[in-house]
Amino acid sequence: MDAKNSSVPTPVGPGTETTSKRDTTNKMSLSPQLKQKPIHYPFWFGGSASSMAACVTHPLDLVKVRLQTRSGSMPTTMSGTFLHILRNNGLTGLYSGLSASLLRQITYSTTRFGIYEELKSQLATRSGVDPVTQKPKPPSLPMLIAMASVSGTIGGIAGNAADVLNVRMQHDASLPEHKRRNYRHAGDGLVRMIREEGVGALFRGVGPNSLRAAAMTASQLASYDIFKRTLIKVAKMEDNLATHFSSSFLAGVVAATVTSPIDVIKTRVMSAHGNQGLGQLLGEIYAKEGMGWMFRGWVPSFLRLGPQTICTFLFLESHRKFYRRVKGLEEEELPAVNKS
Repeated sequence: MDAKNSSVPTPVGPGTETTSKRDTTNKMSLSPQLKQKPIHYPFWFGGSASSMAACVTHPLDLVKVRLQTRSGSMPTTMSGTFLHILRNNGLTGLYSGLSASLLRQITYSTTRFGIYEELKSQLATRSGVDPVTQKPKPPSLPMLIAMASVSGTIGGIAGNAADVLNVRMQHDASLPEHKRRNYRHAGDGLVRMIREEGVGALFRGVGPNSLRAAAMTASQLASYDIFKRTLIKVAKMEDNLATHFSSSFLAGVVAATVTSPIDVIKTRVMSAHGNQGLGQLLGEIYAKEGMGWMFRGWVPSFLRLGPQTICTFLFLESHRKFYRRVKGLEEEELPAVNKS
């Protein structure tokens, strides 16, 4: 009886299906949803990647600030400024103000990258799925610029105090001894700024700085996403190191060109000793230098922003790759990329 019973097939009616079939069907219906879900990266990834990049490119940033604020017989070229710093301050002089630069990345870059990526992630969740790729539809260029501008503005406000310190500490050694502030490090600078100038000093130049941060984030982060998407979609490149390098290099060119005039104004305002208004400062700059002031220091600005942008995004993509590997998401595509 047992043998007979075991050989009798289970009846299957027209409206029923086996358990294995149901399981297979359920898995198939769930798999597109799993693919559609965008990866949510930690908020601090951008700040960490930017801090690593700052350690590499800080000497270039220092030279840029010195060129933008030079006076009298100071060198007028990038190479001349490098040699002047080495001759007068030694090798360690090239890393003057590094603590303020790192504080700036921890505040400014963490905020702008974190908010930008969060907005992208939220939009990807709501924007629907591409019927061909079964992946979230990537945001349009205007939407990316809008999100990056908002993120940059908030980041500029969050990192303004660190930015003031960064400019002052980099510019300090080029001043006459009686005008130097001689901050020992970022913490000392913050305490002395509040004690000697009041809390308002922390927000000095916050207007042009926020404007620059919005322009920087829009031209750097948004353009990186667009260049990366275009290289993958049009040039048929893979999502790999070569694509990340090419996209970040092009983003650096765009960012340097867009932010150069704002960067000059921001540096002049933050390094000034008096309480000049923005209009008065612009008038003085134009009277002395004409329209050329807008792109003064563009080459060192690009030579800093180019490597800084490349390093930042290569470090960021490394963070993402490691995160996907640890979380078992190695095969997932980035939500902003569309290969169709």
